[in-house]
Parts: sequence; structure tokens; C-alpha cells
Amino acid sequence: MSAPTRAAAKLDWTKLPTQLSLRGSTASSLNNFKKRNDEARRRLTVLQDQPTSVDFGYYRSVLKNTAVIDEIEQYFKTFKPKTYDVDKQVRSIEAFEQVAIKNAEDTKGKVEIELKSLDKALSDIEGARGWDEMTVDEVAKAAPEIDEYTERLVKKGRWMPPGYLDKFPNLTVL
Repeated sequence: MSAPTRAAAKLDWTKLPTQLSLRGSTASSLNNFKKRNDEARRRLTVLQDQPTSVDFGYYRSVLKNTAVIDEIEQYFKTFKPKTYDVDKQVRSIEAFEQVAIKNAEDTKGKVEIELKSLDKALSDIEGARGWDEMTVDEVAKAAPEIDEYTERLVKKGRWMPPGYLDKFPNLTVL
């Protein structure tokens, strides 16, 4: 078993997307790669379990046309399995790895920006005073639309907002 094969065998595929924080196309590409890897391993195991020797003597004794058996035996003896250049697959895996790392770094950057934004919002919330502790000027500065609305009411001669006395009936108007 080669070093990459041993490394792949030790890899916990179920935890890998979580450990690397992979999502979206990167995670699905990794899952597709794992499926192809598993299928190739399964095929290799099936082929390794098959017998590799042929008893040509048995077939000569069973079949009448021994010339066919001689021809097949000749092909069998001269057969050379095709070798494949695995560098192409290795380059493909390396390219996938680079894309996965880039996507993971992009995701990490976006998460860090979002965390900073959430931390700032949380500190603003924790540091904020309640409405009842603020002065009128501070409220007007925080929500200028309240000041504008009040100005419009005063210009129209209204000193109480609509429904104010319904909401606070115990107050007397001077």
C-alpha cells in the first residue's frame, strides 16, 4: 500500500467538511471525489479477488476446437496490461485542493467580517442606555424623525400626538 493510499485510508471523510468548514460547492465536490474514490477502491478489490490464472489444459480437454484455445492462450501470454499516467489524476486532485483551500479562505474571511460586525453590534447593545435614562436632546439625535414629527405637529397647532390621551388618560392637559 503506497503512502497516499495509507493516508486516504486514515482520513475520516465524515468529519472532513466540518473540520475544514467546507460548504456549498466545495463540500459537494469533496463528497463527489469521495464517492469516486470509494468506487475505484471497490472495483480494485473485486478485480484483485478474481483468479488471474487460466487452466488452458482443462479447456483443451473439454472443447473440440483446440485451435481456438491455442489462439486465446497466445493472446493471454502476450497480453500486457495498460499502464496509466496517474500524474493527470494527481494534478486534478491538487487543483481541487487549491480551489477548496481558496473557497475555505474566502469563507473564513467572510465569517471573520461578519463576526466583527456582530461583536460591534453586541457591544453597542450592551453599552446603550435605556430610553428612560436619555435626555430629550440625545433621543432627538438618535432618532431625528421624532423631532421632525413633533415640529410638524406644533406647526399645525397640535400639542398632543393623536391617541396620547387615550393611552395616558390620567394626564391632564393644561
